[in-house]
Amino acid sequence: MSMLTPPGMGGQYRITGDKYPRMRPPRRRGRLVFAVVASAAVLGLIGWGTLQLIDVFTGGDKKTSASGTKAHCRTKATTTTAQVKALPQPGEITVNVYNATARTGLAKSTADELKKRGFKIGDVGNASKEFDKKVKGAGILLGPAAALNTSLPVLATQLPAAEHRTDAARKGTDLDLIIGDGFKTLTQRTAADQALAVLTNPEPAASTKQGC
Repeated sequence: MSMLTPPGMGGQYRITGDKYPRMRPPRRRGRLVFAVVASAAVLGLIGWGTLQLIDVFTGGDKKTSASGTKAHCRTKATTTTAQVKALPQPGEITVNVYNATARTGLAKSTADELKKRGFKIGDVGNASKEFDKKVKGAGILLGPAAALNTSLPVLATQLPAAEHRTDAARKGTDLDLIIGDGFKTLTQRTAADQALAVLTNPEPAASTKQGC
């Protein structure tokens, strides 16, 4: 037995080099750590996959939870029909036509054309002193206060360049078309009909909603 042989080993281990033999198996702590990390990764993947499946089957619409989870929101484009204005038809509007210019015959010819386009015609003649020879533009559309957003816009489709005026003290529903120096003719009937159609039947407007 060598002098380097530990007592009690009965010569079973013999030292042949200059290093002592290991008296116990090497530690396997590295393998244990690796096994724990791998198990955690596998569990994490399983959990993530489960959440993805839940998200697919529920459509992804999740409300924000108290823990601060962000909600999955969808942006939806919807088309809503704009509210159609309750405007009178030309046959429900009575128009008085007055000539404030030095040209003769304008009131009658204009009234005849408005009648062809469906308007009712009231008085036809020369303008009062308040307006005679004092209207420089194409004309003035005059009516009661209630006509501002109802019958006046309808009549304005026939002469868009005319000035709009209302008189709070005016009674009745009749409108006055006072022809001015800048008047040439009424808008072409096709264009006037198109303007009237747009005014009374606005196109649907698209709106975007965001729902969660």
